[in-house]
Order: sequence, then structure tokens, then C-alpha cells
Amino acid sequence: MIRLQSLRKITQRRDTSLIILIVLLLAVVTMRAPGFVSADNIQRIVNDTSILVMVSLGQFFVILAGGIDLSVGSVIGLSGMAAAMTNQYYPGIPAVVVLLIGVGVGLVLGLINGVVVAYGKVPAIITTLGTLSIYRGLTFVLSKGQWVTAHEMTDSYMRLPHGNLFGISNLIWWGVLVSVLMFYFSGYTRRGREIYAIGGNKVAAKFVGVSEQKIYMIIFTLSGMLGGLAGVLWTSRYAAAVNETASGFELQTVAACVIGGVSIAGGSGAVPGVILGALFLGIINNALPVINLSPFYQLFIQGAIVLGAMLINTVSERRREQELLKGRQR
Repeated sequence: MIRLQSLRKITQRRDTSLIILIVLLLAVVTMRAPGFVSADNIQRIVNDTSILVMVSLGQFFVILAGGIDLSVGSVIGLSGMAAAMTNQYYPGIPAVVVLLIGVGVGLVLGLINGVVVAYGKVPAIITTLGTLSIYRGLTFVLSKGQWVTAHEMTDSYMRLPHGNLFGISNLIWWGVLVSVLMFYFSGYTRRGREIYAIGGNKVAAKFVGVSEQKIYMIIFTLSGMLGGLAGVLWTSRYAAAVNETASGFELQTVAACVIGGVSIAGGSGAVPGVILGALFLGIINNALPVINLSPFYQLFIQGAIVLGAMLINTVSERRREQELLKGRQR
């Protein structure tokens, strides 16, 4: 009986459930395409998902505090274009410095979002819905509608995500580095705990001295920085900076968070869940062509999964509330 209860608790954990779901998904796809689970293909999937993981972790902290960042796709586009154009017109600047410039652009864009939300008291969804269009428009203004293509980029810039260490691509290492840092920040720093507090109960958090304005500034700046990093890696990986880069990508980051068990109301969620949610989406996106399903089904399937994850989250939260009420009554 005790073992059954322990097993039930383990399977009720979102991380464990996602791992089981991913294994089942891989098993189903492998029946149609045995080579899908080869080491090379798994590394390719993880490589394709690394940018989504990084940006989703920035989105995670915003949602955790009870907000949402709809501008991340535009931040990626503008930061990537700024970095690519810098590399184009000043090829002598080291690639690492260009990368820092892209991250800096993302930081400034995220900071603007944070200022409007924290001090302008404009809801995050309205603020970022506005900056989504503003930042995308600035991308067109900056580039004058032109693209930056492979022959206009330096080899060192394009090698940023393409090199490898110990047989693993640089892009995956970037994803691992960001994941480790965000995991430490969320669970082992004061600010990380304060983000959970703000998302869980703003009034109670204020009573214990947590600054709501400071937290909003931190989370949107962090989201912007990760978007800036993703913009540089995106344009260098695909050797092209186009004005529509990452258009609609914000929806995928929200999907990764929701699938990973992050409460859309804030205050609940964890970094490992977000990583697994992004990986789950990455597997689905890579599996569709393999099993001969039209790519037109991609959005439909993604939306159905997000809706299902939302329902599971809602049921889980209600169950936890009922358990708490029962505990108090006792």
C-alpha cells in the first residue's frame, strides 16, 4: 500500500509525467521511423530546441510573477538584426563582442517593458502586446526592409552556434549554460524566491518587504537579455537576419511553460519542467515530417497540447486547494 502511494505521488509530479510522455512519444514515432531515436537525431532535436529552451526560461520568470511577455519574438528579431548588421558593417569586431551587443539590445528592450509595467502600472499583457509591434517595426526601420545574408557575415560570427565541444554543438552548450544559471537563480537566490512570492501572493509578499517594481524590472530585463542572446544565435545559426525572424515565437515559449507545469496565474512552476516542455514541443515538430503528417497540422496539434496542459494544470491546482482545505479542517 505504501509503495502504491509512493508510486502515485511520483507519477503525479509534472516532471515525471512529462518524461514518461516523451518516452511514449519517442516509442510511437520510432515504430514509423526506427532511426528517429538515433544518437545523431536526438542531438539534432536537442540542438533545434536549445533556442526555445533559453527564451522559454525568460518567459517562465515573467509568468511565474503573474505576467506574460508577448514581445519576445520581436526582441529576438530586433536584437538579431542589430547584431547581424553590426557584424556586416564592422567585420573586425570580435564575434563575442557582437554577441554582447545583441544581448545588450535585448536588455534595453526588456528594461523598457519592465519600466512600463513596474512604474507605468500598465498590465504586462497590454505592455508587451504594444512593444511586440513597436520592436518589430523598429526591426524594419533599422534594416530598411533588407536582409543580412550568409555572404555578408563573418565566419567567426556564424561559428558561434555551429562549433562543438566534446562532440556536442555549441548551441546545446549555450542552452545548458542558460538552464543551469536559471535553475540556480530560481531556487538558490533571494530574488528567485521573491519572484515566486510575488506570483503566489502579491499582498503577502509586499508585507514581508518584497518590492513588486524591482521584481518586474528584473524579470523583464532577464527575458529581454535571453531574447537578445537567442537573436544572435538564431541569425548566426541560420546565417540570415530577416525582418520576420521569430515571428510568433512568443506563443511557443508560452506553450513550453504551460506544458512544463507553470501556472499561468503565477507562483508555481520549475525550470526542469520548462526544459521538458520545450523538448516535448521540439520532438513533436521534428516528428511530424517523419510520420508523414502535413506541417499544417503543427499549429493544430500544438494548440491542442497547450489546451490539454492548461486543463491538467487547472485540475491539479483545484486538487491542491482541496487538499489544503481538508488539512486546515482537520
